[in-house]
Amino acid sequence: MPREKGQKVIASNKKARHDYTILDTYEAGLVLTGTEVKSLRAGRASLVDAFGDIRNGELFLHNAHIPTYVEGTWNNHTPRRPRKLLLHRGELDKLIGKVHESGLTLIPLSLYFKDGWAKVEIGLAKGKKSYDKRQDIAKRDADREIARAMGRRGKGMTD
Repeated sequence: MPREKGQKVIASNKKARHDYTILDTYEAGLVLTGTEVKSLRAGRASLVDAFGDIRNGELFLHNAHIPTYVEGTWNNHTPRRPRKLLLHRGELDKLIGKVHESGLTLIPLSLYFKDGWAKVEIGLAKGKKSYDKRQDIAKRDADREIARAMGRRGKGMTD
């Protein structure tokens, strides 16, 4: 059976980009059990409240919810168990150094299948303050208004 090509997004963490400033992103493999893979292929997962943690030089994903497989038997998985993330040693060492800086954390941004393999995009993030969020919203609104005005001008409509 040929392996599927391309990328199929299963879950994305939209709130992460609102609550955090993403400084850098990494693509990591995910160590899963059979029923977890089947549940993911059914398109069921949630990254809300999930975070990355480094223990003993290894990276783990905590609080990611992959619901139990409906047709699973007695050997079904635990929905919120810690899952090991796979990165190259150089990337992992760089992440360990940056996470030990003040205020930086690891946040999963999306969970997807890439060429048949389960992957997670993890971001090195710094928490935003409420005034940063307000500035981002104001900038987005201003950019949207500028785009609207440019579109009206291009169509020959003026105010």
